Amino acid sequence: MKLLYFNDFRLGVLKGDAVVDVSQVVRDVPHTGPHNLISGLIERFSDYRAALEKAAAAGKGVAVSGVKIRPPLPKPYNIDCMAVNYMEDGTRPEPAPINAFHKSASGVIGDGDTTVLPDVPAIIFEGEAEMALVIGKRAANVPAANAMDYIFGYMNFIDGSARGLPPAGN
Repeated sequence: MKLLYFNDFRLGVLKGDAVVDVSQVVRDVPHTGPHNLISGLIERFSDYRAALEKAAAAGKGVAVSGVKIRPPLPKPYNIDCMAVNYMEDGTRPEPAPINAFHKSASGVIGDGDTTVLPDVPAIIFEGEAEMALVIGKRAANVPAANAMDYIFGYMNFIDGSARGLPPAGN
């Protein structure tokens, strides 16, 4: 099931090329805005899954091309990223050591929105296509074999980075 926010942060399910509004299904999830509606839904997803699937199956929806897609997690609690988490050129005999860093949750934007670049002396700004995992429940010291038990879902993520900053401003 592909959940999304659209237009004025209505909760929808993507059904082919259409978006079905399922906001009424989750109206009783305690929330003050879209950021904690989705968090509350993730916490209680097993309670709502069947009703969401039923509403999505029954709804005709509207063309996805006719709606404004919003960020699926408008204000995530954390954005933790991994540096050098690839082996694409085949020159590494093994993965690099774990190197995590944080991104600002205030920088989340939606589809078609504009990234505002800072006024810094970077050589280049680049957007890297990434896959973001949405952690669905609290976790600590989870064995690798059980890691997927904690994943709620995944989504596209563009990691904006500045390259060539002088060390003092980096």
